[in-house]
Parts: sequence; structure tokens; C-alpha cells
Amino acid sequence: MPIFSTYDGTELAYHLVGEGEPLICLPGGPMRAARYFGDLGGLSRVRQLVLLDLRGTGDSAVPQDPSTYRIDRLVEDVEALRAHLGLERADVLGHSAAGELAALYAAKYPQRLRSLTLVTPATGTLGLPATDQDRRDAAALRAHEPWYAEARAALEEIQAGRATPEAWAGIRPFTYGRWDAAAQAHAAESPAQRNALAGSLYYPEGGLDTAAAIAALRELPVPVLVLAGEYDGGPSPDRAAELAALFPHAEFVVQRGAAHFPWLDGPGAFVRAVAAFLDPGVSSVQAGGIRLAYRTWGDPSAPPVVLAHGRGGSSLDWTGIAEELAARHRVYALDFRGHGLSDWPGRYSFEFFRDDLHAFLEARNLSGATVIGHSMGGAAALLLAERHPALVGALVIEDAPALLPLDPPRPPAERPPGELGFDWQVVPSIDAQLNAPDPAARECLGEITAPALVVGGSRSHIDQEQLEWMARQIPGGQFTSVDAGHLVHADNPKAFLAALRSFGVG
Repeated sequence: MPIFSTYDGTELAYHLVGEGEPLICLPGGPMRAARYFGDLGGLSRVRQLVLLDLRGTGDSAVPQDPSTYRIDRLVEDVEALRAHLGLERADVLGHSAAGELAALYAAKYPQRLRSLTLVTPATGTLGLPATDQDRRDAAALRAHEPWYAEARAALEEIQAGRATPEAWAGIRPFTYGRWDAAAQAHAAESPAQRNALAGSLYYPEGGLDTAAAIAALRELPVPVLVLAGEYDGGPSPDRAAELAALFPHAEFVVQRGAAHFPWLDGPGAFVRAVAAFLDPGVSSVQAGGIRLAYRTWGDPSAPPVVLAHGRGGSSLDWTGIAEELAARHRVYALDFRGHGLSDWPGRYSFEFFRDDLHAFLEARNLSGATVIGHSMGGAAALLLAERHPALVGALVIEDAPALLPLDPPRPPAERPPGELGFDWQVVPSIDAQLNAPDPAARECLGEITAPALVVGGSRSHIDQEQLEWMARQIPGGQFTSVDAGHLVHADNPKAFLAALRSFGVG
């Protein structure tokens, strides 16, 4: 367990979890030991978590001066940790009450910050206090839960000024998306992990210079993620959105089904959102209510090309092709819903993927872009070009199914063991459509107005005669076959790029 000496000589402990670039993690409570973070739902697989025990908590020493428990003075401990780690600029994550601590650190030391992640952050210090109505509204969302009546009675006791320890314990179910055994065990550890005296001194009686902090945050030059829980009342998603609006470079995410500890309520969703934010090569956009992650290459002013991956893939599948196309194009590769670092909502269809592509093009103002889609992504691109012909400038379909009924139909697929980079529910959902596709998809091919190239893999399991037929149905469509399997652009990238160039792309 590493220890360092902070500005006043107090020895502070921190815990390292995982490998990779360090992410300084500040625990809430206020003044709760950092071990409640665990591995942040698996975020330690992509970043090294530096879990700081604030002074007087966990394995850190108790300071001689109790006034140093004040949130504004704890800022100096964060700065001392950054210096101790030898980081020129730090990525900092703050949860709950420590969201305010992280924000105050950002306000005072913006030049020492690389990114700021605020997870269900408290907002009162920044002039946006959670209200009793916020908590009542959040509580009402849980009215169907078996524990609701008892927890709501405890909340009413607290809001009436009768905040007993029993009442505080009674509202714990509201702070978790699922009040299951894991949540109950996590909540039960809280009293022993908190320094009650330190927590009572965390917010100074005279308040803070909120106006100065807000003014500094409005000029913060670094990216900020504000992540709220759908069921959280402190902050509610609305209050968290107001906080995000303070920052000039903020991304705002509401994690569905989560409350105050989103990495416990939905670890996959939490890790995908935070990992996408922390990766400098990934951006995200809210498109049709779904957060879509994407990568870019090339000059932003160059003609746009959008790459749509196949089932089970991600934007990374296109890296080699994107790097080649970036010489003359601005290239965008998205992760469809249920794939990669985008949201995994659990419901999938070709039409949903079409809508993702549509919303992405509109959100990024890419009307008229060239769209290149592989397999499932190609089917989505076809459906989009049929429904919104003017949105697609040119269309390349790489070994996509012709959406003719499969004969014989595919039997039910078995999920492979281990962790997947996509939501398995995609497979049975799309297999069902491949077995019995909507006939309108093939009947409307003649409505596509964009120039279209259909690229087949001569060794693919996809029927190449069906691909030739598909190309003939599209006015101005053409077909070319490449010596490759189903993943044409990976099996034979030179030939695939040559086919693109002959079509006028690349």
C-alpha cells in the first residue's frame, strides 16, 4: 500500500487497482474510505485506478488539525497526490461528495488537469443543491419495489427534520438501482468506512466562494464527463445536467437503471461510458436517445466517409481502411448500439441500426456523406438509403445479406463462453430477421438514388449471385467480386481499396 506525505506532513494512503494510465479516484461519503469503489465495475481493465483514502479515512492518517477536513483544503491533498505520482496532468474522477472536491480541484489547478469525470456528483457547493422534491421525484420511480413503503417513510422522516440513524439506513435502497444482496452488503459496509467527524467538517459552516469556483469552471479547458443515475435523487439527472452546462467541454450521460452507485448497478454500461470518455481516440454523441461512440481520422474539412461495421464488430474493425481513406477524406467509424463502447440497450434489429446510422449522420451534420457498410452495417445502410435517399451521397455495401429468407433457416445460436465485445442479444435478434426478413427491404431497393457499389467476397458464405441481383435492383448500382471471405476489407484490403478507388472513393 503506497503512502505519501501531503502538504502539512499528514501521511495519506492510496491503493492501485489495475494497469494502464493512472486515473485518480476521489471517494465520496463524504469522507468514506476508498475501498467501496472496488474495481469500479471493471474500469481497472482499461485504466490503473489510484484510489485515494482521504485524510482520516481508510489507511490514511488522522491530521493534527481537524479544519483540514474542509473540502477546499482537501484540494491540496489531491494536488500533492498528482505531484507524488509524477503526473504533469492528471485524469481525475470524483464520486458523490467528492465530485465537488474534484470540481474545486479543477477550478484551482486547471493546468494540472487532463480530464474530469464526475460520477453522480453532489452539486450544492456549485450553487445547484439537490432539493427535497428531487429526492421525492426519484423515490417515486421506485414505487413498484417491495421495500418502497418503508423506505419512503424513512425519507419523509428525514425531510421532516427527524434524521435518525435508523432513518438514514432506511433510505439506502433508493441509492442503488437494485436492492439485491450485493447492494445490501455494499451499503452495510458504509458506516464502518466513514469518518463521521471528518464528514461533519467537510462543508465549512461559512460556505465557500461559489461564484469564483463557478467562474473558473466556465473557463475550464479540459473535457468533462458528468454521469448521472436514472434513479438518483442527489443529484437527479436534471440537476446533473445543469452542472454539466457549467463546463464548456462537457459530455452528459444518464445511465439507465442506475442510482447513486452506477458501477454496481450496471458495470458494463458504466465502464463503456467512462472508458469511451477517457480514450482520446473516441468521441460520443447522443443519437436518438442512444449514446454512440465513434472514432475519426483525417482532415475535418475533407469529404466525409462513414464506416458501419458488421455484427459483433466495432469501429476498430475499420482501422486499417480508415487510415488509408484518411489521406483524402474525413473518416468516421461508429460503434452501433450493442457493440463496442456504445450503449447496449438490449433491443436490436436492422431498423434500429438504420436509425442509429441516421441519427449519427444528422448529429454530426454529415448529410451527403459516403457510407460504407459491412454485413449488418451494410444492411442498415441499405435501409437508410431507401428511406432517406437524399441523406446518403454514395453507398458501398460490403458482403451484406440480400435480406432474402434464409433456406434453410438458421438454428438458434449458442452463446460462446467468456466476455464479449458486444451484447449477445444482437445475435438471436438479427438471426430471426435473417430467417424471415421484411420483404419491403428488398422491394424498395429501386428507391435508392445514391450511386451504389456492392462488393462481394468470392469465398464468403453470402450468396454472391444474390449480391449481384441486389446491385441490379439499385438504379446505377454495380457489383464487384473480391478474392476474400466475408470480411472483405480485412481479408484483402488492397483489393477492397482498389474497388473503392474505381468507384471514386479513396
